[in-house]
Parts: sequence; C-alpha cells; structure tokens
Amino acid sequence: MQKPLARLYLRASTSEQDASRARDALEAFASDRGMTIAASYTENESGASLQRPELFRLLADSRPGDVLLIEQVDRLSRLTDGDWRKLRQEIDARQVRVVALDLPTSWLLAAPGDDFTGRMFQAVNGMMLDVLAAVARKDYEDRRRRQAEGQAKAKAAGLYKGRPEDTQRNAAIADMLARGMSWSAIQAATGCSRATIAKIAKRQAANGTPSV
Repeated sequence: MQKPLARLYLRASTSEQDASRARDALEAFASDRGMTIAASYTENESGASLQRPELFRLLADSRPGDVLLIEQVDRLSRLTDGDWRKLRQEIDARQVRVVALDLPTSWLLAAPGDDFTGRMFQAVNGMMLDVLAAVARKDYEDRRRRQAEGQAKAKAAGLYKGRPEDTQRNAAIADMLARGMSWSAIQAATGCSRATIAKIAKRQAANGTPSV
C-alpha cells in the first residue's frame, strides 16, 4: 500500500524567529518512515491567528490522505476554540492527516493501514489534537497576561520603554503600501508580520495617506 505524502508546515510567530529551524527534524521523521515529502510551507505568523496564507495554501494543495507534518501542535494552533474548530473543519474536509512530532499517537497516521484501523487512529488523534490545541491556547494567554503584568509594573516604576521601532524598515513598508503592493508581497520583501503591516496601514490612514 502506498505511503501518504508529507507536507511540512514550518511556522514561527515573528520575523526574528527562524521558521525553518525544525526542517531537519521533520525531514528525518519522514525519511525514517519512508514518506515522500511533497512540499514544505514556511511562514512567520502568530499561531493565535487564522490569517496564515501558507497554511491554507498547504491545505488547498493537499489530496485526501496527505499528511500535514509539524514539529509541535502549537505550530499549528494557538487559536481560540472557535477558530480552532474552523481550522479543524477545513482539515477534516480536505481529509488531511495531522502528524506532530510531539504527539506520538499521531505517528501511526504516517503509515498506511486498513480503513477501520485508520478511522480509529484518526478519532483518537483528533481528541488529542483538541486537548493539545486547548493547552497551547492557555499557554499563549498565560504568557500574554504575565507579559502585560510585567510591563505594567515596569511602567509604574518608570522602567518600561517598549521595543524600539525599526523606522527604516517601517518607512519602506509605508512606501510599498502607498505604491499599492499587496500585503503578501510586502511580507516576502521585508520578512515582517501582517500585524506590523496592519499597524503601519492604520497609521497612514490616520495621517490621511491611506494605501492604494
């Protein structure tokens, strides 16, 4: 029986992080199980947002039975429950199998099997995915809360100044927006997040110079 194709999904939350860091581990996992890697998809976007073009391009490219291979479940989702359900529906509709290196119950989905066994493994793995997605979301919210508390204390003590703005990069982004470049093209050119582009676009609109 033919082994499923693997599609690697590599995500980091900021442009300063290396989204491709886990590539070697994923490629080794696929090789050990005799899987063919169809493609890899890399992006710098928050796992707390559904605005992830590369993830949805991966799903659009997938055929039923393909494996979405990730290093950790939180690379796929730090989403709210509602957004996670939307993503799960899309994954299920595409009949894509999610395999994560940190979820051993998913590893059996990387091997061919009979229909009954596959459905059983899929059901068990689905429950575990839901649990780990909820844990990843809670971890995200806890870290955001601790960060906000730390900043509030620092501000009260007159110590917090925030991250210095990359004025040269942001000026370039503003110029690209003014020239009508798409957000995806700007991301590719600068390596910034969509949140950064949104902030600069909002600033332009407030200054009366909206992007084209």
